[in-house]
Amino acid sequence: MTAFLRTPEGVTALALASEITSGDPLAAASAMRARGVPPELAAAALTQVDLRRRAASKFGADAASMFFTRAGLEQATRAVVANRRAARLVAAGVTTLADLGCGLGSEAIAAARAGIEVYAVDSDPATAEIAAANVTALGLDHRVTVRCEDATAVRVEDFDAVFADPARRRAGRGRVFDPNSYSPPWDFVAGLAERVPRTVLKLAPGIDHALLPPGAEGEWVSVDGDLVEAAFWCGPLAEVPRRATLLPGAAQLTGSGDRKALVGGVGAYLYDPGPAVVRSHLVAEFAETVDGRLADPDIAYVYTDEPHVTPYGKRVEITDVLGFSLKRLRALLRERGVGRLEIRKRGSALEPDQLRRDLKLSGPEAASLVLTRVAGAPTVILGRP
Repeated sequence: MTAFLRTPEGVTALALASEITSGDPLAAASAMRARGVPPELAAAALTQVDLRRRAASKFGADAASMFFTRAGLEQATRAVVANRRAARLVAAGVTTLADLGCGLGSEAIAAARAGIEVYAVDSDPATAEIAAANVTALGLDHRVTVRCEDATAVRVEDFDAVFADPARRRAGRGRVFDPNSYSPPWDFVAGLAERVPRTVLKLAPGIDHALLPPGAEGEWVSVDGDLVEAAFWCGPLAEVPRRATLLPGAAQLTGSGDRKALVGGVGAYLYDPGPAVVRSHLVAEFAETVDGRLADPDIAYVYTDEPHVTPYGKRVEITDVLGFSLKRLRALLRERGVGRLEIRKRGSALEPDQLRRDLKLSGPEAASLVLTRVAGAPTVILGRP
């Protein structure tokens, strides 16, 4: 259907679909048919326009001319992440790149725009077709070659660098968490760095640190506070053992990933480190940037006596510290007139939604509540965000 949408009839259908603002799918389809668009083409155009609108948050203005599938859009690398990766590859002297598992083409597009020649492959014919269409739509045919090909068949040694994004989903099974079930399988993916030293692997954020190839850099990336991926930078591309990158912007925290933070008492302020910081095992490095400490060696909340401005975590000004008692907590919140409560938790089995119902909140005030442990003991911290 992607090829059909690129014909003159398809282009016209897409233009008509983009003019329809009705949120009712049936009404939109009826309006398309009233303009003489065949039902199948109308449905495809309306779906594509809806996907383009959703894709704007990932691809910006490019989304208006690209092609998507629902699954492909969900898995596609955000442009801000792909652009940063491409810039880093260029800075490392990469001029040619094999993109294994190219999906809808976001990495290939970013690399090409940075001046890299890209050979992009995907084993799914429909996905490869869409990637090629996107490359053409953005005027990058001169730098990107897209093929429907098994990644394991690519002669990667012919390229300066390799980027691999193994498929982590299966039809009817959803997400795949075992790296041995990736496609291509983990033994192939992990072996790429032995064939091409400058290799980058895009992986799920929950990937085990133990799977890092020797000497590789593990990077965890968040966008607008959401953890979106892990990346293993291998060979000469590795700059530090661990990195947490917060996008947009240029905030980066680096370190060994195995340091232990100082442990002490609760202070006047609590910091909840961002997910990229936690997953990259850089909580100790973060604590050092705010002159902070942990109140429990196994809980990634950082405490300080003075306030600090930091991009790496959210700050709560502490007003109360108490052992957990539903009755006591309910009375305290009622006394303070708290009707809006932000709840965070680490190291607690309590469910925030159920607790919110049990507290029966009412009142005009807002507060932050943290369910955690201090020196091993269940603790409730109340504060102001």
